[in-house]
Amino acid sequence: MAENEKTSKVKSFFSRAFAWLRSVKSELKKIVWTSPKALRTNTIMVIVVLAIAAAATGVIDTIFSKFIYILGILI
Repeated sequence: MAENEKTSKVKSFFSRAFAWLRSVKSELKKIVWTSPKALRTNTIMVIVVLAIAAAATGVIDTIFSKFIYILGILI
């Protein structure tokens, strides 16, 4: 009797696993993927914004470091 209970639990596990995989597959079909053109445009926008932010951070850092250096000379 213990073997029958084990077998039913194994079947139950596998049937639940396959049901989960089927639901994952159906959910993946519902995804609306962006077009390659929109993806390219958004990627370029992100790169440009990051470059601007990096440049601004570099300029601000340079200004502050010069200020600290001058302050150190004066003190």
